[in-house]
Amino acid sequence: MAILEGIQIQNYRALKDITLGKTLYERVQDPLPRLVTVIGENGSGKSSLLDALGFLGDCLAEGAEAACDKAHRGGFEQIRTKGSTEPIKFEVRFKETTTSRPISYSLHIACDDQGRAQVVYERLRQRRKGQSYGQPFSFLELANGEGYAWSGTEGFEPGTGSGDLPTVQSEGSERVPVRMKDRQVLGIATLGTLANHERVAAFREFLTGWYLSYFVPELARKPNQAGADPHLDRTGENLSRYLQFIERRNPDGFIQALSRISSKIPGVLEIKPKTESDRRLLLEFKVEGFASPFYQQDMSDGTLKMLAYLLLMEDPNPAPLIGIEEPE
Repeated sequence: MAILEGIQIQNYRALKDITLGKTLYERVQDPLPRLVTVIGENGSGKSSLLDALGFLGDCLAEGAEAACDKAHRGGFEQIRTKGSTEPIKFEVRFKETTTSRPISYSLHIACDDQGRAQVVYERLRQRRKGQSYGQPFSFLELANGEGYAWSGTEGFEPGTGSGDLPTVQSEGSERVPVRMKDRQVLGIATLGTLANHERVAAFREFLTGWYLSYFVPELARKPNQAGADPHLDRTGENLSRYLQFIERRNPDGFIQALSRISSKIPGVLEIKPKTESDRRLLLEFKVEGFASPFYQQDMSDGTLKMLAYLLLMEDPNPAPLIGIEEPE
C-alpha cells in the first residue's frame, strides 16, 4: 500500500507554512507514522488541514478553479492565507511501498488577472535506481502550463535536476514536451492516465485514493435501494450499499469483520446481517439489556460513526490515506 511520508502546505487558509513528516526539503524529519492525531484550539487550523488534503483531491478530479469555488471554500482569495500574495503551495512525499524510492510532488496554484485559479507550477521527482545522494530526477515539470515529462521506468541521465538533457537514455524512454491547453487541469490528471508515464500514474492513483470522512449519521440512517458500492462515500449516505458490497465479495469474511467490530463497540453483544425481501441488507444489533435487536437506523450517532470507521479498517481495498474530522 502507498504511504504518505510527509506534506508541506503554504498559504492555505490558517496554514501559512506547515510541514508534517518528511519532505523533499525536510529530510531530517521522521516520516509520518501510520496513525496521526491532530489536536488544537479552535481556529488553529485543524479543519484547514483536512480541507487542504481534500483540496488536492478536488484539484485532481475537477481542476483548480472548480476546487477553489466549492461552496465551503468560496474562491481562491478566500482560501489563500490573508495578506499573502504568493501561490498556494503543496509539497507531497510518498512511497508506493515501504521499500520503494520516495516520490515528491510539488503543486503551486495562483490566479490570473480575472481572479481565476490556475496551475502555475507542477513537478514530480524521484531518485533513479542506484542513486543514494543528490537531487531527485524530475520526471515531470511544468511551469505556466509548459514543460516536459519522461516516459518509461528507468533513470535516464547521469546528472540530476531540472533542465538537464540526458546523455544516457534507457530503451523505450522518451522526453516528451508538454503544453497544457487548459491551465485549470493538473498535468498529473492528464498524463497519469497514460500507461507509459508510470511515475505520474502512480502518484495520480495514490492521490485519487484518498478518503476524507465527513460522516453524517442522519444520512447514514436513510434507507438505500438494494445494490452494492465498493467504497463508503464521504458522508456515509451509502452505508447500506457499502455493507452489501463487502457481504457479496466475501460473506465469511464479512461475518468475521462484524464479530470483530461488535467486540469494539461498548454495549453491543453481536451484529448480524439481515437481508430484507427487497434484497436490501440491514444490520441487527444485539444490545446489552435489550431482548429485541436494533437496526442501524435505530442506533446512536456515536455507534454509527464507530461502525463506519471500523468498516473502513476492514475495507478489502483500503484507501492509502483516511482523514476523519472530529471523530468524537
